[in-house]
Amino acid sequence: MTSWKTQERIDAGGVLLDGDLALPEHPSGLIIFAHGSGSSRHSPRNQIVATELHEYGLATLLTDLLTTEEEVADARTGHLRFDIGLLADRVIAVVDWARNHPPTAALPIGLFGASTGGGAALVAAAARPEAVRAVVSRGGRPDLAGPALLEVRSPTMFLVGEKDAEVLDLNEQARNTMRISAELRVIAGATHLFSEPGALDQVAEEAAGFFQMHVTPAVAR
Repeated sequence: MTSWKTQERIDAGGVLLDGDLALPEHPSGLIIFAHGSGSSRHSPRNQIVATELHEYGLATLLTDLLTTEEEVADARTGHLRFDIGLLADRVIAVVDWARNHPPTAALPIGLFGASTGGGAALVAAAARPEAVRAVVSRGGRPDLAGPALLEVRSPTMFLVGEKDAEVLDLNEQARNTMRISAELRVIAGATHLFSEPGALDQVAEEAAGFFQMHVTPAVAR
């Protein structure tokens, strides 16, 4: 599906974040990506998911949650990738930006979080319940959302690899803690990075179907 792609600079509380916005013809929703530990908007795993979402008529916004300088510092220390408060504030800023950016302002929003970005996406969903229609977490750390996990009202799906035992356990605990009914889908034979043949394709299909059900208006379906 043909997409209109632009590079964006997003003001997030005084810092500028780089983002890649892709808009298919007549998009029915916008999915904002919150990347994980040590990753960026160029993550090949998220690119695969984004491509599938385009086929479903969904726009995507992949953003760097850290500035270039912050990424350099984090590469040495790893201290920012687990700063969920900071990352969530950045995701919230991106959501607010999208709601005021003319090409995306009218589009319902979903969040796709990976690894620590999954925790940040859930905090953002709790903070913007009127804006975020659904959350999908891939190999995420929902435990890092802390008390905000109880405040999430958006339909949520956790996608976890069968062989990612520790993260699978954390996701099961999060699902059982949440006040809403969250879905947990286990990808057979997959490890944390879903590098096994076909694993990411399954993730992309599950995410696309979930977002189509919960983000896009019924008239668009």
